[in-house]
Amino acid sequence: MQTIHSYDFTGKKALIRVDFNVPLDENFVITDDTRIRAALPTIRKVMTGGGSPVIMSHFGRPKAGPEDKFSMRHLVGHLSALLGVEVKLAPDCIGEEVKEMCLALKPGEVLLLENLRFHKGEEKGDVEFARQLADNGDCWINDAFGTAHRAHASTAVMAQFFPEDKMFGYLIESELESLDKVLKSPQRPLTAIMGGAKVSTKITIIENLLGKVDNLILGGGMTFTFVKARGGKIGNSLCEDEFLETALRIEQTAKEKGVNIIMASDVVAADAFSNDANTMVCKAGEIPEGWMGLDAGPESIAYFREVIGKSGTILWNGPVGVFEMEKFAAGSIAVGQAIVDATSKGGFSLVGGGDSVACVNQFGFSEGVSYISTAGGALLEYLEGRELPGVAAVRGN
Repeated sequence: MQTIHSYDFTGKKALIRVDFNVPLDENFVITDDTRIRAALPTIRKVMTGGGSPVIMSHFGRPKAGPEDKFSMRHLVGHLSALLGVEVKLAPDCIGEEVKEMCLALKPGEVLLLENLRFHKGEEKGDVEFARQLADNGDCWINDAFGTAHRAHASTAVMAQFFPEDKMFGYLIESELESLDKVLKSPQRPLTAIMGGAKVSTKITIIENLLGKVDNLILGGGMTFTFVKARGGKIGNSLCEDEFLETALRIEQTAKEKGVNIIMASDVVAADAFSNDANTMVCKAGEIPEGWMGLDAGPESIAYFREVIGKSGTILWNGPVGVFEMEKFAAGSIAVGQAIVDATSKGGFSLVGGGDSVACVNQFGFSEGVSYISTAGGALLEYLEGRELPGVAAVRGN
């Protein structure tokens, strides 16, 4: 395995797998270019190193071959503006014409291939399609952590055609380095805050983390499955009755492993799922019928802050309340502020998962945390302890 820092790109056509799956408005204007900007350091590294970037990505979910609304032509102008050079657009991602365009690239010139998913072979992980992609370049850089959990042709399968010339881009490197700081070499104590609506979506992550963390703060809607399992009254709060036994098992495992599980002891309850609802603070296990818990209460918030404040490493995945509504945002705001405070004192903090990222951005905490992961499914699978095909392919596992 090579590294992007030391690889000699002089005269090389570098195939870079990025994640340019960005949102567009009805006029095909990019509304959030975060993913494109995240790939720029890797692209620029190839350009300044005397190489020619050949950029590959999927975009949207085309069902039956090429569709104009999923064409990379909607992105090429913005990419050109960001890089400060005119990016050429290939008519396809494989074939003789594309290969000739790649061969003709001069050092510093950039080519964007057409949408990989216009070919069924991409998602099928087809070896022949991967070989045709590989024909377009001299080395392969995987910088698409957001799709690293997929064994697709461009994210994993094509590694076999570059046994000595494959590497991670800067984005994947930083994602893995940050995740490993949490999962493999944390400063103690390590506190994980797992929020969100359902236990069912987080079971595997929670079980994997129980062997690693010192403190596990459980928040959000999933809290009430645990509260009900203990015999508490939860009114109309969200609950997955089929996971009551699972909740008890998780608590028992935590006890056996010496992990401190922390949940809301009091909650802000409402008589409707609305920002205009009547609210009250009550014990988490004494919510009246017709009411539902929608945020952590003041007593719980104070304890969350105390635990986070003493932590050396913090992982936050999922809000602890319905932060989208102002009345139920206090818990998530307090958690975010506590993480920022702990980070400023030398702690390492990683925020990952759509809702948590949206929360730190909405309330202005993004500059105060160590790392924000926008990877989605790949992040969750890594936290579950699963091997990611796009990572294993580069490492040679």
